[in-house]
Amino acid sequence: MISGRDCVRALGKIGFRLKRQHSSHMILRRDHPFAQVVVPDHKELDRGTLRAIIRQVDLGIEEFVKLV
Repeated sequence: MISGRDCVRALGKIGFRLKRQHSSHMILRRDHPFAQVVVPDHKELDRGTLRAIIRQVDLGIEEFVKLV
């Protein structure tokens, strides 16, 4: 499985940066094209949560796996 930190590292490769963190939630933002996504800072992300994050940033699952 993928941790929240692994997900943030992968999204950083496509222009996302950590905007702020509130408790165990990391808020990432990309300016061009604009997108904002919340990633839980957990040791293991649930499958549904990870799929929702991938969908929100307009990636396919294969594309995301290549970034990790």
